[in-house]
Amino acid sequence: MTRIAFIGLGNMGGPMAANLVKAGHSVSGFDLSEASVKSATEAGVTAAASLAEAVRDAECVITMLPKGQHVVSVWTDLATLVTEGTLLIDCSTVDVESAKKAHGLAGIMNCPALDAPVSGGTTGAAAGTLTFMVGGSDAAFTAGKPILEAMGKKIVHCGGNGAGQAAKICNNMILGISMIGVAEAFVLAEKLGLSHQALFDVASTSSGQCWSLTTYCPVPGPVPTSPANNDYKPGFAAALMLKDLMLSQEAASQTGTRTPLGAHAAKLYKAFENTGHGTEDFSAIIRMLRETQAS
Repeated sequence: MTRIAFIGLGNMGGPMAANLVKAGHSVSGFDLSEASVKSATEAGVTAAASLAEAVRDAECVITMLPKGQHVVSVWTDLATLVTEGTLLIDCSTVDVESAKKAHGLAGIMNCPALDAPVSGGTTGAAAGTLTFMVGGSDAAFTAGKPILEAMGKKIVHCGGNGAGQAAKICNNMILGISMIGVAEAFVLAEKLGLSHQALFDVASTSSGQCWSLTTYCPVPGPVPTSPANNDYKPGFAAALMLKDLMLSQEAASQTGTRTPLGAHAAKLYKAFENTGHGTEDFSAIIRMLRETQAS
């Protein structure tokens, strides 16, 4: 059993903390949202009234926060709260620069650290089937892997400090682009009189096959577990997809990399969010594409 402090008990962090409890760890959780804390305590997490209370005596601290600035702020506060050697893991999706700043703070504290963003959405968080993309030293990865395995089914060591965030940003740029491509194909198929099932049966076993089609099909029917069958309840919210696409464009700008499809995908998801659809699943962008076609 490891004593773990979990900071950030939202839609992703709450289920992840619950799975750590199921695995036999002692988990103390802190979040600014009373509702999130209440839900976590119902799953066996011990509620803490403050960051300091949560991390007291912790052998490992995990953060799952909205933005890089929040991660850096919390990890700065940890400098006076944790003891040397405490394992620090950030599972947020943030910019690479913030991830490296967090690693730098951990170094000052003499604490091993990992940036370990996840893929798999709220369903994967609840089921304990997340994929973790991990950046950090070999020693830190060896220490953190058993803990991550309690929350995910695939743990990939991507390289040194910040490499996990780099992998996550690149992966989700692919995801955002591919979902738009799949959605456009279904909209075109509708105009041509082709049924959803017919297109799925062909594309899912042909060169158009991809995760956005076979696992997360943006139309109801062919994949019963996709959000399209539940009025596009996320899943993975469009606002979060936009966040990740903007991170990809920030990284592209910083490195002088041309990503024209990534840039266009970001513009489309920005337009989707601007019309009030940010809380819907990102696959619901097919609705906007249908409206665009109609106009």
